[in-house]
Amino acid sequence: MKMTAYLGIDTSCYTTSVAIVDLHGILLADERIPLVVKPGGRGLAQSEMVFQHVRNLPVIFDAIRKSLPEKFSILGVAATSRPRPVEDSYMPVFLTGHGLGRSVAALEKRPFFSLSHQEGHILAGLWSAEKLEPAEWIAAHVSGGTTEIHRVVYSRGELKIELLGGSCDLQAGQFVDRIGVELDLPFPAGPHLERLARTFPFSPESVPVSTDGTNMSFSGPASHFSRRIAAGDDPANIAASVQVCIAETLSRALRNAVQQTGTKKVLLVGGVMANQFIRKSIADKLREEGSETTVPDPRYCSDNAVGAAIYVRNHVLAEK
Repeated sequence: MKMTAYLGIDTSCYTTSVAIVDLHGILLADERIPLVVKPGGRGLAQSEMVFQHVRNLPVIFDAIRKSLPEKFSILGVAATSRPRPVEDSYMPVFLTGHGLGRSVAALEKRPFFSLSHQEGHILAGLWSAEKLEPAEWIAAHVSGGTTEIHRVVYSRGELKIELLGGSCDLQAGQFVDRIGVELDLPFPAGPHLERLARTFPFSPESVPVSTDGTNMSFSGPASHFSRRIAAGDDPANIAASVQVCIAETLSRALRNAVQQTGTKKVLLVGGVMANQFIRKSIADKLREEGSETTVPDPRYCSDNAVGAAIYVRNHVLAEK
């Protein structure tokens, strides 16, 4: 008897990801390869990202094939095609996984579906938290490329997303990376800054926070911390204070989103939400005000293809 499988692919700015789930949404395979940034680098050009994805995808598919049983049938394929589910959202890096996904689907004579990277994050978050049931959420997608707050309605496997606010300048992940690089941490700096912050034995100093309703700004705080670094402040204190700044900024904006919509279910996704301090701090603050905050396993906050696999599973089942 053949195992049924649904294939998801995501080729984001810093991770090549492929995942497979079965009919019941159980994860059968989840393989990822982070893109490599040379020591001292501050990011990658789109052409370099594309090159690394093209190199990584055959390696990942080979690893996945070895982990699956001999007899399995792919019933559908989905791949991310753009950063966000809006008309003008485009980034060449996503075309690598999207093109491969279309090719696999055509060869297998199976349906192919496109989704945005952001939708993949939200679906992976709901799946990880075992919350794939009809509900309305306030979702914060916080990463190096996006810092946005949405009203999200999940019903019958479909997502309806309404933008409520977000950062008007630096994204939260960019803020972390900028300060991390100034502290001589490897890029991307998120995990390294979190480890450094844990070494600070005291409470961080008060930090500037800039919000306006559901909108926020990180350029002012970034300049503040740059000045503190230049003045010779303790790097561990800086790292801990950056975390406090992000957590407090997002907590205030999310509190305003809850008050604006009346929706008290909050979902936190995106790479920045893998930070244990930030996620716990936001959840604690919102819980005190009566909101139910859901944070997925950190592995499914960072870039992954599980959301894409869940997306194609939902659509194939709906068509049947």
